Amino acid sequence: MSLITSNHELAEACRRFADHPFITVDTEFLRETTFWPQLCVVQIASPDEAIAVDALSEGIDLSPVFALMANTAVVKVFHAARQDIEIIWNLARLIPAPLFDTQVAAMVCGFGEQIAYGELVQSVCKVTLDKSSRFTDWSRRPLSEAQINYAIADVTYLRDIYLYLRKKLESTGRLSWLDDEMAALTSADVYEQHPERAWERFRGRARRPRDLAVLMELAAWREAEAQARDVPRGRVLKDDVLVEIASAAPKTADELGNLRAFPRGMERSRAGADILAAVQRGLARDPKTLPKIERERRNGNGATVELLKVLLRQVSEAHGVAAKMIATVEDLEVLATNKSAKIPTLSGWRREIFGEKALELIEGRLALTLEKGKVIALEWHDTPEAAEPAQ
Repeated sequence: MSLITSNHELAEACRRFADHPFITVDTEFLRETTFWPQLCVVQIASPDEAIAVDALSEGIDLSPVFALMANTAVVKVFHAARQDIEIIWNLARLIPAPLFDTQVAAMVCGFGEQIAYGELVQSVCKVTLDKSSRFTDWSRRPLSEAQINYAIADVTYLRDIYLYLRKKLESTGRLSWLDDEMAALTSADVYEQHPERAWERFRGRARRPRDLAVLMELAAWREAEAQARDVPRGRVLKDDVLVEIASAAPKTADELGNLRAFPRGMERSRAGADILAAVQRGLARDPKTLPKIERERRNGNGATVELLKVLLRQVSEAHGVAAKMIATVEDLEVLATNKSAKIPTLSGWRREIFGEKALELIEGRLALTLEKGKVIALEWHDTPEAAEPAQ
């Protein structure tokens, strides 16, 4: 077992890792009872070795790990990196760079949307992982041999997956396609917890501008409260309760307490007073300053969006790229109403393989038809010649 529990061993290992062009990284953590994730284990592998670092070992100093994460000469390889990066950001206020996310790379290489690590190991390495330790309590000590082996396996096979995906991306000229996604993952703004943006979790759940205004204030209050108390958001108030309060907009403690889903007695507490104050702030908001309600944007464009979805699937299959990587449903909804929208779908490689065709479809210069059971796109020209299938 390669479990590191001392500062000397950790510093020496990180010095060795710094001599390699890439390392693979993963973490094990808990956040079921807290707002902020509790780091329990850090796993790191180079082409030569693999270790698991006991992040809860008494007196352990993770500074060498953070220095390695900041070393721009070493590529840091993660699978589904966002939660791991969030942990590193919260502890050290740094984001690993340069970064390579194998889940994103796999989407570009035709492995489907958000493929799990175990599935990728099976597909690339022809190995079935033992997942029996996946949901164990990583905060309990001592760690078992099975837990350590499971943790280290998460970074050992990742080495082969990285080399395989990188080679495939280079051979197809698609390595640069990851640039936008890696830039987004390495933006500090992604990991900053801004209470005023917490309402974005509720996109589409407000029916009226007034409801949205109140929901924005309530979500901001809950986010700040959860952070301050270090408890999950649902421990403060569940999502459905926030939506119910926003819809009812109670003005008194009695009205708040009469809501069916609201916790009994809470209306007379400090939290109850804070909630009523948030409702009042929401009611006082200028409707002109509110974001557009999602359903308003989609009105009248349902048929266009559905056609764009068909085109997206056709392009996705033709190029072997996960559809979600090319465009999201939200992108299609925006595009259906605004052909000049500033969305990823209309820039870079996405525009090249899909965006231009999507605009042609909206403008009536592209048609979709079936040929031998497969969807094909037909470009229409202002010439007597027959339409040609779009490649």
